[in-house]
Amino acid sequence: MKLHANAALSLRQRRRMVSLVVDEHWTIKAAAAAFQTSPKTCGKWVSRYRASSESGLLDHSSAPHCVANRTDERAIQAIAALRRLRFTGAEIAELLDRPLSTISGILTRIGMGRLGRLGLEPAQRYERARPGELIHVDVKKLGRIVGKAGWECVHVAIDDATRLAYAEVLADEKAGTAVGFLRRAIAFYRRHGIHVERVMTDNGSPYVSAVHALACRALGIRHLRTRPRRPQTNGKAERFIRTMLAGWAYGAIYGSSRERTAALDGWLWRYNHHRRHQALGRQTPITRLNNLLGSYS
Repeated sequence: MKLHANAALSLRQRRRMVSLVVDEHWTIKAAAAAFQTSPKTCGKWVSRYRASSESGLLDHSSAPHCVANRTDERAIQAIAALRRLRFTGAEIAELLDRPLSTISGILTRIGMGRLGRLGLEPAQRYERARPGELIHVDVKKLGRIVGKAGWECVHVAIDDATRLAYAEVLADEKAGTAVGFLRRAIAFYRRHGIHVERVMTDNGSPYVSAVHALACRALGIRHLRTRPRRPQTNGKAERFIRTMLAGWAYGAIYGSSRERTAALDGWLWRYNHHRRHQALGRQTPITRLNNLLGSYS
């Protein structure tokens, strides 16, 4: 039974009052006086009873029929899609430039208030012990800003043990481009005292090519690939990409793609040297690296 907590008349009293008018032919004014309510209220319940019988005596929702600033359906679908990609409410709010309270309310209303696992398989968390033992590599397309239409490709690499990250904005994701990025990433890690032993990628076309296989062999590194339809295996790269998009790619307004690319190095420096990671015990990647290198020296 739906009944407002502060209703002046109980459902039983409404039945009795309406019965006086409908069955015993009392006037609305007399019936209202008998139950110490107004003729307007009595008339309302009589009208609802005549229109909908017993169900008419239940309270209607007090929610307005139309809300002027309600979020449109396309925006709600976008919010739901980002949530399924495991974006937090704060990340969605920042990405879509909407209040966190609005995003939180929508997520709760559509049943996605708790991030949980959202249908993912049970997590099998792991972390390599040594810097360079495993480097996660991936690529993310970004639409160009102004100028020639099309895409730019952000190639990323992140060390499993320390989360030390490296990234470049390149023109495409062809095998030769991916190999060039891999060589420069390995050089970056070498400058930080890291010897790369293994690299993990998904099964994208640049990573299954013979060119990439030959490059890995020449560089003396073992190439691992994720199982089909298991992107969480390369989850550290996926998580880094989400952080990078929110903090760099969509974290400011850029006048051109060149301006956006120029801002990447500064953001990477902050990520590696100043951003504390919960998974690292609130350490920065550089601090974690120095601690681990010290323990193996």
